[in-house]
Amino acid sequence: MSSSDLLLDMNQKALNLLQEDADKIEKLIEVQMENLTTRQCPLYEEVLDTQMYGLSREIDFAIRAGLIAEQPGKQILNKLERNLAQLYEALNNKK
Repeated sequence: MSSSDLLLDMNQKALNLLQEDADKIEKLIEVQMENLTTRQCPLYEEVLDTQMYGLSREIDFAIRAGLIAEQPGKQILNKLERNLAQLYEALNNKK
């Protein structure tokens, strides 16, 4: 395996791991969206915010370490941030 193949493999593994973490957060958002009829839970929001912060730090590290390019990392975060904003908007509209 050449060094460029190894770098591509590491890049793909890093992206896959980051996407797995993003998928977990996405699932948390989906569960909360499905349960909008229940009362708002500040603890759940805190967990989501903490998970988002952790993922942003993971992505920042992967970019700085050269494991991924900046654009794919930002795309992962932007998608989650849009979904999280929709959740918060839905929660605010429910009040």
